[in-house]
Amino acid sequence: MKISEIKKILSSATDVTFETQNGVLVPEHFHVTEIGVVSKHYIDCGGTVRKDTVANFQLWDANDFEHRLKPAKLLNIISLSEKVLGMEDLEIEVEYQSGTIGKYTLDFNGRNFILVSTQTACLAKETCGTPQENNQAFKSANSCCQTTDSKSSCC
Repeated sequence: MKISEIKKILSSATDVTFETQNGVLVPEHFHVTEIGVVSKHYIDCGGTVRKDTVANFQLWDANDFEHRLKPAKLLNIISLSEKVLGMEDLEIEVEYQSGTIGKYTLDFNGRNFILVSTQTACLAKETCGTPQENNQAFKSANSCCQTTDSKSSCC
């Protein structure tokens, strides 16, 4: 979900509710402790330089049981972030504490914002030497670094 999409939803919403993919609601007294622009500049295991930039929302269960974030307040926080940080219409990444800080993408089911779990993946499957989906299982946990393919630039 992009910033423009959440703003459109919030403009007609009566409350702000987040839930995980498995239906567990984020406590209604959560805080949005920060909204920022996060840029990641990196190189993958195949040698490709990449850059990703997202709008980052951090949710926090503050045990402030009287607190309820209203749509207008969240819209104001987003508008201030756009103005002060020069934030563009970026994809939203949500950080939420669940054992450790989890990173999620954001969806909307018509009623609640859904925290969609993210997964890691090899971004250079063609050059790394990892088996494609439905191929043989890995021979070891470090198969990427133990490939017999002399053309592999992994590790």
